Amino acid sequence: MNRFALSLAALLLVPAFVNQAHGAPKTRYDATTKTCRVLSDGPLEWESRPWGEGGKLFANNCKSCHTRNNDKGAPFLWAESKSSAGWNRVFETRSAKCAKQGAWDSITLEQQLKLNDYLYRWASNSLDTTDSC
Repeated sequence: MNRFALSLAALLLVPAFVNQAHGAPKTRYDATTKTCRVLSDGPLEWESRPWGEGGKLFANNCKSCHTRNNDKGAPFLWAESKSSAGWNRVFETRSAKCAKQGAWDSITLEQQLKLNDYLYRWASNSLDTTDSC
C-alpha cells in the first residue's frame, strides 16, 4: 500500500515540476550591456549554471550585509524581494545604496551579470515571466 501511495504522489508531482520548469524565463535582456542573456538549463552544479554562480555571489557578497537584523542598516533581501523587472532596474541604474557606495566595484562586470541573472531567474514573479528578448 505504501508503494502505491508513493507512486501516486510522484505521478501527481511530475506535472507541477514540468510546469515550473516551463514557466521559468529562458532569456533576460540586459540594458547595461544591451545583450540578450541566455539562462541555461545546464547541469545542477553551481559553477555550470549562470544563476548558480550568481547564487553563490548573492550568498557571499550581498547576504553579508542584507541579512535579518543586520547592523549596517541594509534591508533584508532574498531573490524574491523584487520582481524580475525590478532586479533589472537595480542593476541598470545601480540604484541600490550599496552600489552607489562602491560595494559592487569588488565584483567584475561578468559576475554582476551572473548575479543579475540569478536574481532575475528567481525573482518574485519569475514563474510568470515570459522571455524578455
